[in-house]
Amino acid sequence: MPLLDPVTMSSPVGKGKAGEASKPTDGEAPSQPVRIIASAQAQVVRHLHPVLLLSLFLLRFNALVADPVATMSSSLPIVVAIQGAYAITCLPAAGSQTAKPPKKHRPGEKKKAVSESTGPNIAVTTLVALILSAIASLALHVILVLFGAPFLTHVPHTFLCSAHLSVLGLFPLFYTRGVSNKDWLEILSARAPFDEAFGGLVGACLGAWLGAVPIPLDWDREWQKWPVTILCGIYAGYLTGKLLGGTVILGNRFC
Repeated sequence: MPLLDPVTMSSPVGKGKAGEASKPTDGEAPSQPVRIIASAQAQVVRHLHPVLLLSLFLLRFNALVADPVATMSSSLPIVVAIQGAYAITCLPAAGSQTAKPPKKHRPGEKKKAVSESTGPNIAVTTLVALILSAIASLALHVILVLFGAPFLTHVPHTFLCSAHLSVLGLFPLFYTRGVSNKDWLEILSARAPFDEAFGGLVGACLGAWLGAVPIPLDWDREWQKWPVTILCGIYAGYLTGKLLGGTVILGNRFC
């Protein structure tokens, strides 16, 4: 019976298999924060974006207090346009981080008749993100009602408020994350890394919750009516969370 060499028994093949088994798969790897596109134009729009949103809200505040439904409905298309321009200019579209770079052709090599796709279609990604944001407004409407919003009255008020929350907090995430199950599981379970998009959503939700505090107080102010303070909290929280998520706490997680 031949003797077994202990050196042969501990072959590198076995070690290689053990190392491969210990490596996490792509589905198990945690998601990474979405960073702003590194271009001069993106940096300009990135800093101009909160100024436009804040200016619009302050300019329309008196009208919001006087007629919330008309003001929110007329302001919503402008907010959609601002968010769309910000996303297209500053944020990478869903799938762009995994897109293959264009293949370089060798000298004398013929190009294929059908051009290879080098990334997602920006127009389609934006349209899909807007559609998903509109659908999510219905879910947010239900959540606001569960948290105490009027159920049988003020329906337009609550729906338009949820639409503003969806366009501000969810649209950038739909644009950058798409419909990835892994990414949205992390977002909904508050385990996603902070970036401008996720920080804006967290800030908008916290702002909406804190915005409900002044409503029951006995101050008898016109701006205490539903949902003026909620919308104030949404905009203030979104801008604060977006700023912190893109700078101070970029890449951090709740857990």
